Amino acid sequence: MDIGGSHVKIRTQAVEEERRVESGPTMTAAEMVAAVKSLADGWHYDVVSIGYPGPVHDNRPSRDPAHLGPGWAGHDFAQSFGRPVKVVNDALMQAIGSYRGGRMLFLGLGTGLGMALILEGVCHPLEAGHLPYRKGKSFEDYVSEAAREARGKHKWRASVADVAQRLDAAFLPDEVVIGGGNVEHLKTLPPRCRRGDNALAFLGGFRLWAEPKLVL
Repeated sequence: MDIGGSHVKIRTQAVEEERRVESGPTMTAAEMVAAVKSLADGWHYDVVSIGYPGPVHDNRPSRDPAHLGPGWAGHDFAQSFGRPVKVVNDALMQAIGSYRGGRMLFLGLGTGLGMALILEGVCHPLEAGHLPYRKGKSFEDYVSEAAREARGKHKWRASVADVAQRLDAAFLPDEVVIGGGNVEHLKTLPPRCRRGDNALAFLGGFRLWAEPKLVL
């Protein structure tokens, strides 16, 4: 499952159908579990992968997300779903689905700015979107969905290009993948960047269980 600021989306390997339910700024972890169980009615599943919009430690959220309700930090999703569960940052899950080898930096343009780095199969989520960028504001403040709506697409696209090139220079990956729901608003991509797709988050969730060579 892929948890976002506006929707929670689920899929299984056996069924290509995607199902979704609205999330929003008041949704708690318990409400999400109840909604997903109802949404998945009729599906058979043995394990669960969760892309969580925030930092994760010891397979559980380490703090509540910025764009959802309370009650997420420390929540035991394995107990809630009654299945083995792997929880990773949502940007990392989409990055894993996008990964083709080598050194890859992933930037997820969504409600905020998600980031992840995969170095020769070693997967690491990043919270660098909150680092200072300009005028006392962060990278995320310039390339988030709210920034696109407030500043207009032209300025937003220029900021995305500048942020991508700065982070490319800082992390020295072989390539940068730009994904997330708002990548569709980019007409062209900066140099050395490849276009991602939100649907690859599901592939990342499947790969968490199917490819033991990936190091989390």
